[in-house]
This record gives sequence, structure tokens and C-alpha cells, in this order.
Amino acid sequence: MSVHRGQIAVAGEGWDGTVPSHIQGAQPEDDHPTVGDWLLLAGDPPLPVRVLARKNLFKRRAPGDPRREQMIAANVDTVFLVASCNQDFSVARIERYLVLAREVGVRAVVILTKVDLTDTPETYVAAARAIEPGLVVHSVNGRDPADVAFLADYCGPGQTVAFLGSSGVGKSTLVNTLRRSDSIATQPIRETDGTGRHTTTVRQMHRLDQGGWLLDLPGMRELQLSEATAGIAEVFDDFERAAQDCKFSNCLHGREPGCAVRAAIETGALTADRFARWRTLEAGDSAAPTPSTRRRRR
Repeated sequence: MSVHRGQIAVAGEGWDGTVPSHIQGAQPEDDHPTVGDWLLLAGDPPLPVRVLARKNLFKRRAPGDPRREQMIAANVDTVFLVASCNQDFSVARIERYLVLAREVGVRAVVILTKVDLTDTPETYVAAARAIEPGLVVHSVNGRDPADVAFLADYCGPGQTVAFLGSSGVGKSTLVNTLRRSDSIATQPIRETDGTGRHTTTVRQMHRLDQGGWLLDLPGMRELQLSEATAGIAEVFDDFERAAQDCKFSNCLHGREPGCAVRAAIETGALTADRFARWRTLEAGDSAAPTPSTRRRRR
């Protein structure tokens, strides 16, 4: 249900409580419980024995130590990529979240909040939809229950919806509104730059009356992706397709002759800004240590 330092909160049939997060006998490279996991417990008092097989796992490179991976959440059905209609809006950040979702095969929906604070919400919607053809984008006033009621369709019985976004975009407000509760603390954004303070400090699941689950995650402005080659290729498939027509298979898309990517940028079929973001993500992914490299460095 939630992850704390050295402890995890669990919920099961007839028993809720906290247990140690460490599984006895587990090795450093073994999987450890994260929010959303199904966990086998045994004994009295109950202790974690094994993490059951996951259908997916969100993870990133640990802040400050690219050799380590940080697990974010497991067994997610839909991820809401939450961004706000103010100066903190970032196409590059949404793309990073989208790459993360594509890498683990989870349905992604972009939720644009704070539409009540802008006179031109359509410009933010258009910018988000331009990221990828067919990308589902909704704009909402997160404080208005009537305005967000349709989002409950994603949160039916047995469904887990995770919220990804930077601090201050309204993730916790959305969770409160969908739960018809104000139990999760929220804070106003800074007026100077539109960014928010960390309100959610732990990853935590919340039960909905209709049977679904909402997974509120702390804000992440810096999302260093880990082993996201497939996700990058899917989100930037227009550049991937163009690169297949380059004269040289190892083309760096700089000054090489016969570069189809550069040709497409010159004709306006592709954009230079999106090209720069593609190369940044590719460079970061290629620099990620492999599992074997991480073991050697211990």
C-alpha cells in the first residue's frame, strides 16, 4: 500500500499493518517490494517471504547514483501523466513520462490540470497532442468533482491508476477529488515560477468506492530513464523511421551525407526541437549501466 524507510504498509484479507521491507535471505540484486506489489507473507507476526510475479514495473535511475535503480510502482493498468496549464508545462517532461509508460507497456493518458487558471487551455492541449498521434489528452479543473467525474471510467474494479508528474501539478488534488475526500494534504504553487512544493512524500495506494485503486506518487522533476530503448523508439517512431532511410546505418544525423533525418528537418516534416529531445533521451539511455555493469561496480 505504501513504502517507507525500512517498512511497508500492506493490506490483505482480514489483516492490515506494517512489515519490514526486507525479505529474509534476499540478495542485493533481488527485487524488493514496491507500492502496487502483491506480496506473500508468512509467520506470526507476518513477514514478507516473496514478491509475486509482476505484470509491469516502473523504475528510474536513482537520483544522485546512476548505477542504482529506484523502483517506482508495480502492476499498474493506466498511468495519468499529469501536467499543469501554467509556466511549469513542459513537453520534454511529458515525453519522458510517456517513454517510461511505453517501455513497460502501460496505457498512458495525459491529464492537464489548472485549466481554470488560464485563458488559453487549448494551446496546452494542442502542444500535448502534438507529441504523438492518437495520444489521449484531457484538460480538467482538478478541484471540480463534476469536471473530473469521467476519469473514474479509467478506475473501475480491479484497475490501478498511477499518477506521474512534477510537484505542484495537482496530482494529490485529483486523487482527493476522485475519492471525494480531502485527506491528502495539498500545497499552493509558487507564484514566481509556477512550480510546486513536495506534498506527497511517499508512494501510496488509495482505494476507490467503485473498486479501483489510485496510486499517488511524489513529484519527479528529474526523471532519469533506465533501459528505455523500446519506449524511446515507440514515442519517437517518426525519427526512427526516418533514420532507416539514412545512407549510412551508423549515421549520427549531423553532417553525414545522405542523412534522411536532417533532410526531413529541413523540409519541415520533422522539427529540430523534437530532434534535440530525441537525441538527449537516446544519449541518456545508452549511458545507463547494464545490470552486469552494476554488479561489477558493487
